[in-house]
Amino acid sequence: MTDTQQVQAAAVDPTTAAGTAQFLSPVVLGLEALVVNGKQAHWHVRGANFIGVHELFDTVVSHAQDWADTAAERIVALGLPIDARVQTVAAKAQATAVPAGFTQSDVAIRALIADIDAILVDVQAAIDGLDEIDLSSQDVAIEIKRGLDKDRWFLFAHLAA
Repeated sequence: MTDTQQVQAAAVDPTTAAGTAQFLSPVVLGLEALVVNGKQAHWHVRGANFIGVHELFDTVVSHAQDWADTAAERIVALGLPIDARVQTVAAKAQATAVPAGFTQSDVAIRALIADIDAILVDVQAAIDGLDEIDLSSQDVAIEIKRGLDKDRWFLFAHLAA
């Protein structure tokens, strides 16, 4: 018979975990809302450069899904749950600018940029707040900001004259 070792979860300071959850939870919810709104825009976009914009929206959605997963997994890895159920995400996304139906590409792009700008406020708060709490969690927020800035730039390029 072999001996087995009990594996325990890494010891995490409860203050670190709570602080991380406080700052990254709004980011997760905002990103999940961007996923839903981005697909809405993707399905209903019309107008100039349709295929490019249609495909760019899918890229933005894919990135948002990945970043939401990264941030949520960081919270869970520190031992806390995250509430990203549909009703919680919907409450976070009440002020979305994405229209419900068919939309010209410039309007849809502006709406997704507005959603990204709202998330960036939460991401910057996470970067600032996590500086004194947990640098590994801050790195997650910095990675998300870097990516959102790039996606925002790609969207904005379709509007720039």
